[in-house]
Amino acid sequence: MSTEYFVHKNSIVRKIWGKSDTIIFIFAGASAEFALNKAVDWLYFTGKLPKDPLGRLFSTVAYARLIVFAEKESAIKAISSMAAIHSQVETNRQAKIPDWAYRDVLFMLIVYSIKSFEVLERKLTIEEKKEVFDVFNRVGLLMGLKGLPSNYEEWQSMRQEHLSQNMKYSYYTDDLFRQYRKHLGLVRYRILLEVQRNVIPVEVKEMLRIKNTMFISNMGLSLYKLAKALNIDSILKAMVLPANYKEKVKALDNPPE
Repeated sequence: MSTEYFVHKNSIVRKIWGKSDTIIFIFAGASAEFALNKAVDWLYFTGKLPKDPLGRLFSTVAYARLIVFAEKESAIKAISSMAAIHSQVETNRQAKIPDWAYRDVLFMLIVYSIKSFEVLERKLTIEEKKEVFDVFNRVGLLMGLKGLPSNYEEWQSMRQEHLSQNMKYSYYTDDLFRQYRKHLGLVRYRILLEVQRNVIPVEVKEMLRIKNTMFISNMGLSLYKLAKALNIDSILKAMVLPANYKEKVKALDNPPE
């Protein structure tokens, strides 16, 4: 009897979430966009995000990768666990996280999974993009989220609505970027901004006042791709990553246990 997985072994989603490069790019993009989200105050309620943004990143990555690589039953348990954690936060705050806020986070996982892989590797086919959508949309359905799109084309339309309706520049936006700089240091923070510049949409760039210095961005990206081709990208990662997280990032290149 063959093992049933939540995401089949040959899925493009496994390729995307099986490399530290793409995962870092995914969360670089999401970290920029989520700083603008009108519901970002929910992550300030627990205090975990501003206190330790890198730690929050890796805890989120751990859940996402478990779902992508786990057997179906284990993945469903992980999804149920995520739903329970959010439910407890709602109970503690005596308020409900808006449905659109849940959808927005799910949409970020979809869009930045696609964009990060395309920036670092190659263009995805429409079938592969639909597969990315299907995987994370199934996660949303199992979490009990309401108002999810029924197909990839509907998601594209809803995604544009999010960009126009659910973002604003706020105190939290400024504070989150201050925390990114504090925990990363100036050099690594500048690298983060360059990565963000390569993956975030124009609407997010405009609200964050990130200029399109494409020559610098493309040059840095080209140098990194050359390092990968020469198999020395691990040396670059070791140079730019905080010491406490080097092993964690290295582990992202292997399927989670």
